[in-house]
Amino acid sequence: MKDRPLVSIITPCYNSEKYISKTIESVLAQTYMNWEMIIVDDCSTDDTFKVAMVFAENDKRISVIRLDWSKGAAEARNVAISVSKGGYLAFLDSDDLWLPRKLESQLLFMENHDCDFCFTEYEHIDENGEQLGKKARVIKTLTYEKMLFHDFVGCLTVVYRQDINKKYFGPILTSCNDYALFLKVLKHAKNAMGYKNVLARYRVVNNSLSKNKVNKVLCFIETMTKYENKNLFVSLFYLITNQVLKYFWKYKNI
Repeated sequence: MKDRPLVSIITPCYNSEKYISKTIESVLAQTYMNWEMIIVDDCSTDDTFKVAMVFAENDKRISVIRLDWSKGAAEARNVAISVSKGGYLAFLDSDDLWLPRKLESQLLFMENHDCDFCFTEYEHIDENGEQLGKKARVIKTLTYEKMLFHDFVGCLTVVYRQDINKKYFGPILTSCNDYALFLKVLKHAKNAMGYKNVLARYRVVNNSLSKNKVNKVLCFIETMTKYENKNLFVSLFYLITNQVLKYFWKYKNI
């Protein structure tokens, strides 16, 4: 496995004591073994850091960084990216899960299709890990322009090739920061593709930051106007297309 490329797994976390063990265990269960998992704890007030450190002490592929003060998920993700050593980056939030063949099958797909940015289908689970009978669709090919119309990717499924000498970092936003990061990456991706296979499980948590709809709208507008240089009218247009596709296309009952 040493001749296979190193995958850096980026995991920001905050007060994830309830879920972090299952998240790490889903990485340890991967059939693809040449990875490093970088967990950045954003000053949790529960035992998230202690739980993660137990895993790190037992597997040298896992490292845990604790921030000196709370900076938010975007900064925590950027810290992890800054110290990553892999030729591939993968993303897994601290309450989500991967299926065992996620990395192996996704990297094989990328190699077979000469793909440098890949995302997959994923299914929803509740706070107790029970399946909710819903999965996210993917499109076959993705470009920066398509991504403006809709956030087609689930952060927990993304893998992309990275040049460790030219890394991309996301803007510091309280929401939509992964979307803003992937927009930046897609501007430079030669071939971005969706892999029609459920390889991850997204946990729907009632009090998650992503549930704050007003905050998401404001951060989306900021992403478009400040970082993508779109005027307000165009930004509102993309906001509408994102919402329409989300509610009428993105999810499918299984």
